[in-house]
Amino acid sequence: MSNVIKIRNIIRDFKLGQETVNVLKGIDLDIERGEYVAIMGPSGSGKSTLMNIIGCLDTATDGSYVLNGKDVSKMSDDELADIRNTEIGFVFQTFNLLPRTTALDNVALPMVYAGFSKNERTKRAKEVLISVGLEDRMDHKPNQLSGGQRQRVAVGRALVNRPSIILADEPTGNLDSKTSLEILNLFEDIHKAGNTVIVVTHEEDVAARAKRIIRLIDGMISTDTKNA
Repeated sequence: MSNVIKIRNIIRDFKLGQETVNVLKGIDLDIERGEYVAIMGPSGSGKSTLMNIIGCLDTATDGSYVLNGKDVSKMSDDELADIRNTEIGFVFQTFNLLPRTTALDNVALPMVYAGFSKNERTKRAKEVLISVGLEDRMDHKPNQLSGGQRQRVAVGRALVNRPSIILADEPTGNLDSKTSLEILNLFEDIHKAGNTVIVVTHEEDVAARAKRIIRLIDGMISTDTKNA
């Protein structure tokens, strides 16, 4: 299998006044295409910073990051924006949906930025909404949907551009236990369909669904284990 993510000696420092805080202290990480990985760690361990770098929302102070064969550590802001839209599907804890826009148009949004025609956008967004079990909710706006349905719309939006990786940040954080289970089952289906899934979480039961768990402590990888 080929690596979709290849990270070498990633360091991320933040300046706080006169002080420099070392948040990531030399991370090496390979993630293969089609893996299902959970990244865990206590508050302050660096997991959110690592997620932001993997998602091209932030750049490292030092080190290299190759995503799907492209060296993103040397890219401009515009190039990074393009990578975020085409290579990475984001799922956030707070859903981040446009409130006055239907489920269909929310899902189609990344395709607008990618330059697809209206017909192509509608066709693909419908396909994706059917795949996440929302064929009867396409014309509903977020306030007409339950929390679980909103998260399904967010998952659909993440999938619509057929990205290299699905990156989920605490995807069940705002959901009750029954709905959380439905969303985790959905991630399992997405992984079985051949997608690379990376979930950042502090919940052990969420991480247990992944096939591999990477734990961070104090800006370094402490353990990297495969689930049976």
